[in-house]
Amino acid sequence: MIVDYHMHLRGPHGGPPERYSADRAEEYVAQANRAGVDEIGFSDHVYYFRQTLELWEIRWMSERSVDDLDDYVAAVVEAKERGLPVKLGIEVDYFPGIERELADLLEPYPWDYVLGSVHFVDGFPVDQEPGLVHRIPVGEAWRRYFTWLRNAARSGLFDCLAHPDLIKIFGMRAPEEETHYLHVETADAIEAAGVCVEVSAAGLHKPVGELYPDRSFLELCRERDIPITLASDAHQPAHVGRDVARAAELARNAGYGTVTVFDRRERRQEPLG
Repeated sequence: MIVDYHMHLRGPHGGPPERYSADRAEEYVAQANRAGVDEIGFSDHVYYFRQTLELWEIRWMSERSVDDLDDYVAAVVEAKERGLPVKLGIEVDYFPGIERELADLLEPYPWDYVLGSVHFVDGFPVDQEPGLVHRIPVGEAWRRYFTWLRNAARSGLFDCLAHPDLIKIFGMRAPEEETHYLHVETADAIEAAGVCVEVSAAGLHKPVGELYPDRSFLELCRERDIPITLASDAHQPAHVGRDVARAAELARNAGYGTVTVFDRRERRQEPLG
């Protein structure tokens, strides 16, 4: 089985009520069929929803909190009711100190899974320029990023960690020995927390030009029986399934034979296609 559990339904046209629709979801499903993907999951950024406005201290995020979370959920639920092979997910940025508020916000909705991601660390963006690796020494940037990622795993908020080594996005790396230690420590934390990791093709289309995560990191996860999902991180229908076959190949080369399928935050393993 091939899944693509990281994509964004939010459309560029019209006002918030028109950004999310089951008709638009059908466009994603059609592309998934063409790309050989069996099931997709939508995971729009939580900061785009006005229900989260009061949570963010970072202006870049609060400026974007304009849509209605109920519109998004209703669109995906309708797509499911049409019989489409879609799941309802959401991508949630981890920040220390607001775990309870986020849990309370998410609780009423029928999520199939919740992705956790780290896009900001100590107020610095991870995947924007100038970002964390440009503002402080690279080794320290990596240390801080993985500290936040481990805390995200331990938070109990998430089912899966998205693009887990996003810090490498600009190709700026900590020394190899330090990187190995960070990977080991983080894989241990993920195993203890019982969450999944995402094998994402998105990095192939970023400056680093690589899949997330590094094979060495993924092999450490495999040694600990940490489950995986697959992802394209598509922001438009045409990119659904893009290079997910390469993500699946990396997973197989790291020793994986199954992929995780989610349903109402319960998971099962299916043979990796």
